[in-house]
Amino acid sequence: MPQDHSIRTDSKWLIKIENKNTKRIVKNKSRENQMAQIETEQLQLKEIYQLSFDIFSKYGCDNNNATALARTVETAERDGSLSHGLFRIPGYIASLKSGKVKGSAQPKVENNMASIVSVDADHGYAPFALERGLPVLAQAANQTGIAIMKITNTFHFAALWPETEFLAEKGLVGVACTVYKPAVAPAGAGQAFFGTNPLSFAWPRPGKTPVVFDMATSTLAMGDVQIAARDGHELPHGTGLGPDGKPSDDPAEILKGVLLPFGGYKGSAISLMVELLSAGMTGDNFSYEAGENENNDGGPTKGGELVIAINPELVAGAGWADHSEGFFQKLEELEGIRVPGERRHKNRLDLGARNINKELLEKLRDLLQAVYP
Repeated sequence: MPQDHSIRTDSKWLIKIENKNTKRIVKNKSRENQMAQIETEQLQLKEIYQLSFDIFSKYGCDNNNATALARTVETAERDGSLSHGLFRIPGYIASLKSGKVKGSAQPKVENNMASIVSVDADHGYAPFALERGLPVLAQAANQTGIAIMKITNTFHFAALWPETEFLAEKGLVGVACTVYKPAVAPAGAGQAFFGTNPLSFAWPRPGKTPVVFDMATSTLAMGDVQIAARDGHELPHGTGLGPDGKPSDDPAEILKGVLLPFGGYKGSAISLMVELLSAGMTGDNFSYEAGENENNDGGPTKGGELVIAINPELVAGAGWADHSEGFFQKLEELEGIRVPGERRHKNRLDLGARNINKELLEKLRDLLQAVYP
């Protein structure tokens, strides 16, 4: 079929184009009005932490778990990772209320083999399990050169960069990945099978902030699609498929349909790799298994996480840092380059108040004031 800009003398075609454009203008105007009506309220970082801690505590988290979760939310808001900050709290609480997640989970860490760390998260959230396991993983990598940590029986609902950045700040290279329930159609398919399957990587730069990226292997993270739907943003065309199986730029329609992998077959292959590392290598759920056992309460799904730590001093030798900095120097000379993680690290230098979606804040305050249990 010809594109909209094709020249045709058929009056019916011209009418169709006119109607289509009119509908698009109306839709865009509606979204502009919706976006213009978004109200925010300023909160200091310590207020974000305290609000989060109080809510988690109210709904059954013990001090250790509430502290770890509140710290995770605060750092996400501090760094501008809005889809993993306060926005996540209603989902966390839904999974506590349904009984799917243990708010008083006590993760168990084992390091019976020199380079393998195992963490049983006791059916709790990932942040506290990571706080327990990451120092052991770092110590193992410092001794052996490379070490892996598998986390099982966990519910991961946060960004992945905190764990890889923790390792990079200790002079180690970090890699982490996890899965989700089916939300992404593999390349060539129209049905969800993969999770959004995020992957994070961090490289240490002594005396400088590390290079860190954290990305979904889907075109966008699910939280970003949900925020776009809430705020009335359009997405790049082809971010996902609507329920009719056609490419869409409407986040609300994509949420009814499926996301697509980034980069077509290449992103699909990386998503497959994440499935195998996060589930095949840990023994916990693949995305399809998580979906089959999920109660769909709006919170995270049970799954595994794999974290890898590499000691560049032991693997590459004493000159690794200078060698790498030469590479970064050349890279940063290129016009338009932004090193991964740079934006977040600049955001965190601002210790002032953050603008929080007011509607979201009202929901959170309602959670805090509600009678429970």
